[in-house]
Amino acid sequence: MTLDREQVLRSAAALLTHKSTATMDEVAKAAGIGRATLHRHFAGRDALVKALENLGLQEFEAALDAARLDEDTSEEGLRRLIAAVEPSAGLLSFLVNENQLFEGDQVNEGWNRADARVSAFFRRGQERGEFRIDLTPAWLTEALYGLVGTGAWSVKAGRVAAQDFQYMIVELLLGGARRSVEQ
Repeated sequence: MTLDREQVLRSAAALLTHKSTATMDEVAKAAGIGRATLHRHFAGRDALVKALENLGLQEFEAALDAARLDEDTSEEGLRRLIAAVEPSAGLLSFLVNENQLFEGDQVNEGWNRADARVSAFFRRGQERGEFRIDLTPAWLTEALYGLVGTGAWSVKAGRVAAQDFQYMIVELLLGGARRSVEQ
């Protein structure tokens, strides 16, 4: 029987997004494989997290592409981005928190590319007069990530209805990011 690596990663992601401290034994069980099989493909937790990081970055970059951030107004682009990122929000939240453990040369270049794309989106919104100019694009990017992560955890914990995920994130971010008439 051939191991479906992506299925194993998705099983691991599903488990780790709601139990970030899960052991490799628990990950193997969730994937329906033995611990030895899991270790043949992922030497340890760091290797598993790196593989999950690549999957998460692939999904995030696909969401950025799907959002067509250069089209229409910034608000419409943001709404499309939140809708596109929602299916992988839990994985992205896990990775953002997990990757705080890695620094310097260990940071995946994909995060830098993604950050640059999101920051450029916020910068364009500022240049168009759609977003506040007193908040840096880097801060708006981090705020977006924080809201997506918090939204994913809140839905998973049952504190927020899944159908409210997009609305709550967009409205809170735009309510704080929209440029007011006085500015």
